[in-house]
Amino acid sequence: MREDFVLDIKKAALLVIDMQKYFCDNDGKAYVPGADIVKKRIHDMIDAFSNAGQPIIFTRHLDAPGSLMERWWKENLKEDDPQSKITRDFDPGKGEILKKHQYDAFQDTDLEKNLRKQNVEQLVICGVLTNLCCESTARSAFMKGFEVYLVTDATATYKKEMYDGTLLNLSYGFAILVKSKEVIKRQ
Repeated sequence: MREDFVLDIKKAALLVIDMQKYFCDNDGKAYVPGADIVKKRIHDMIDAFSNAGQPIIFTRHLDAPGSLMERWWKENLKEDDPQSKITRDFDPGKGEILKKHQYDAFQDTDLEKNLRKQNVEQLVICGVLTNLCCESTARSAFMKGFEVYLVTDATATYKKEMYDGTLLNLSYGFAILVKSKEVIKRQ
């Protein structure tokens, strides 16, 4: 870890990216095999942030009809689709749900404004997909002036090469890579 960046949970918010039934439940249409492994670690971090009284944001990806996302993926994950809900493994009542329509959770949402109102300076990012929504959000957060901490053992994607590429790129100029145990001990 870089010596000039120290995670302080009292300055941080936890972003739980797209832990939806669609990606995280065994019967999900786009099931990510590693999602089951990261659920316990994310759950423990949710408890740590909840105990510290710090913000927890669950993002919920929804595709806008006719959007580039829909064209790219040939599907449309709609709000009324039961698979678009946060996986049953988490209680979204411990935080807030942010609906987003792009990989980047800041794009066309009130995320930045809400974080600034709560005096958040640092973001801890976990969830799926490491190389799409987690990476895009991490890059955007850094460019907006937030210190970014990507929890390497609490993100998942489809291929090891995608995961490794994201960690290499983010650690070079956008995020501090941490393990979930490091985050939890900061409470």
